[in-house]
Amino acid sequence: MAEKSIDIGRQTEQAVLVGLVYGEQTEEKLKEYLAELAFLAETAGAETIKSFYQKVDKPDSRTYVRKGKLAEISSYVKEHEVDLVILDDEVSPSQLHNIERELKCKVVDRPMLILDIFAQRARTLQAKTQVELAQTQYLLPRLRGMWEHLDRIKGGTIGMRGAGEKEIETDRRIAQQRISLLKQKLKEIDRQNVTRRKQRGKMIRVALVGYTNVGKSTLMNVLTRSEVFAENKLFATLDTTVRKAVIDFTPFLLSDTVGFIRKLPHHLVESFKSTLDEAVESDILLHVVDISHPGFEEQMKVVEGTLQELKALDKPTLIVFNKIDRYAEQQFDPFLDEEVKAGLMAELVESWQTRTGGQAVFISATEGIGISELRQRLRTLVAEQYRIRYPYETDLFGLNL
Repeated sequence: MAEKSIDIGRQTEQAVLVGLVYGEQTEEKLKEYLAELAFLAETAGAETIKSFYQKVDKPDSRTYVRKGKLAEISSYVKEHEVDLVILDDEVSPSQLHNIERELKCKVVDRPMLILDIFAQRARTLQAKTQVELAQTQYLLPRLRGMWEHLDRIKGGTIGMRGAGEKEIETDRRIAQQRISLLKQKLKEIDRQNVTRRKQRGKMIRVALVGYTNVGKSTLMNVLTRSEVFAENKLFATLDTTVRKAVIDFTPFLLSDTVGFIRKLPHHLVESFKSTLDEAVESDILLHVVDISHPGFEEQMKVVEGTLQELKALDKPTLIVFNKIDRYAEQQFDPFLDEEVKAGLMAELVESWQTRTGGQAVFISATEGIGISELRQRLRTLVAEQYRIRYPYETDLFGLNL
């Protein structure tokens, strides 16, 4: 099958970002989205040197942005010899082709960029299979554009008539066969995972969930005293990691799951549902939030929306507001009286305790702030689940209830 490379992360490339303000999206919100897109580009290995955006009623059906803006971007790309243009939204195969033809450089949309990062980060057989499935499903409707170079030269050339179309059909058939094979592989891996989960016995399971790069892996290391890979990049964790933890003689299993993100490609959500089964089948969720991020409330909604799609939103959940130290640095003037700072922090805590029904805790996983309270809150939740699930066997877990 002919492939269109989306391998943009193997060397540093200079990138230009392009986004639109339309619908309910504000200019301020778009700038936040583009900042996240720049972080995605950095994670993939590209350096952002310029961002363009345009206010429109709706994206142009042919070129995403209007002709004038496209000409402006084209001029900049040519003048600065830009390697890559990244679009903040998913675009159709025809839009992508039209933009590339005008800009004469590589163009990727947000889903393609995320898929590339996932391909770089995948380590286990399950993650690699999931990523390949998502990539193949993404590329399938885009095969026509990959063979247009044959269509352009076939006219009047003996022996070349229809070659592009024939290759497209061949590629489609191969791609569809590959998709079926990958789905079968994932079913087998999923069956093995189900068996593995059953072998864990009667221990309560707790899953860390949250937006990408909020500190889930760092928190897992703190709670389990393990060395799970943690990095200040998006999607540092793709593969679910499970560790045993014990708080005051109360044992439980803690799992770290892949981070969520806005505009996550649908194919990735579908492909990674088996990985997210740890969240679906857990007894308790720890929803980790980076409270220092300016858009943390929207990030919370993205996570809750994904959990709702997975039918995992009705579990006992503790909201863990992480990076409270960074929040204080950003929000409080250093010359403020300590008593005033303490008062402002108390107001913040009280507000969120009210909004979450008391199910919130404020911590810094790197500085150790609030970890003791988190442990006690978590221990209480775990003990309660043991009471509910094994009312006559709590003595087996050293709960002393």
